[in-house]
Amino acid sequence: MRIVHVITSLYPGGAQSALCRLCTGDTRHRHTVIAMLGGGTLEETLRDHGVEVLSLSCSRLGGLLAGTVTLFRHLRRLRPDLVQTWMYHPDLVGGLCARLAGIRHVCWGIRHTALESGQSSRSSILAARLCAHLSGRVPDRIVCCAHEAAELHASLGYRADKLVVIANGYDLADFRPREDAAAQRTALLGADAGRPVLGMVGRFNAQKDHRNLLQALAEVQACGHDFLCLLVGARLDADNAELRGWIDERGLASRVRLLGLRSDIPQLMNALDLHVLSSAFGEGFPNVIAEAMACGTPCVGTAVGDTARIIDETGWVVPPRESTALAAAIQAALHERETQPARWAERRQACTRRIADHFTLERMVAAFDDVWSECLGDTPERTGRPWRKGRIGNNNRIAKERRS
Repeated sequence: MRIVHVITSLYPGGAQSALCRLCTGDTRHRHTVIAMLGGGTLEETLRDHGVEVLSLSCSRLGGLLAGTVTLFRHLRRLRPDLVQTWMYHPDLVGGLCARLAGIRHVCWGIRHTALESGQSSRSSILAARLCAHLSGRVPDRIVCCAHEAAELHASLGYRADKLVVIANGYDLADFRPREDAAAQRTALLGADAGRPVLGMVGRFNAQKDHRNLLQALAEVQACGHDFLCLLVGARLDADNAELRGWIDERGLASRVRLLGLRSDIPQLMNALDLHVLSSAFGEGFPNVIAEAMACGTPCVGTAVGDTARIIDETGWVVPPRESTALAAAIQAALHERETQPARWAERRQACTRRIADHFTLERMVAAFDDVWSECLGDTPERTGRPWRKGRIGNNNRIAKERRS
């Protein structure tokens, strides 16, 4: 099949990373990626793997209108077997353009589990509402990265019988426990390598709730625990005066390092003793939790999106926006690491097994392949392989809940 993907941009993000892994890990089909906004470091990665990348330059309203026309022309020229869109605006614009261009098969992609006024943009909320009304006509299937996302969007009016859950998958050749982890940690941290090292990978954004994390760290510090916390991601650097103010107000300057954007995330995950994700809302399937666990790093996460499903019994899950609960979980993890090394080693191994058993790149590629093949009416005889039963979730429960 020839698959065309439509996405907002190829700057690093959860959806963008999943799309990149899917296109580079799938050898059965030909992929073209169309980004509504140009630029982004993942463009080069895709092109290096032979994936065609096109840009629409949809920066303002005028650019959006011109970009929509360009998208229509690209789709008419490429004539793909199926268009897979990612996130609300591409679902709306890409889905409609595909139908107008005469493409019979469209799959939408949903990556969010919350739409909050004042947090989510007005255009995203509007696009999601329009998509709910169009979900019966435009897409063949609606691929959600998380069970919570599927349930939420069914309640918003999306056609529940079209919702399919495909969890993110990871290349375990990249994300794995490394033999040189101790040396890498020393090279990164120097004299601080011997301290318990926490970390959070995620851009500076209200969704990630760094204020809540810092408040929890202040409580951990007040209880006498030593630690060093590494904050990694966009705007997590010395130029962020607001963030530095939060750190100084809580007396955490000696315990928090701002590393900004990094390209060595697998090495950083291996350098951590504990990964913490303090998100307040909106997460679907947070990549950083699975990436840390694949490297053998236990996690503390807030109960947003499918975080609890990923962590399962390998770590700690607490309510969002509750710093005291977050602090208690961090202290429990630090205490176990310090006083029960054998149990801590077992926990680390359980993290790695959890990802290897449930969230590999191969499983994600196979699940998308099944959805696309089903949309095109492929049979086992045509594909030359049996259906992978269980890859596509049974959505009868969601449909029944929606009808009731």
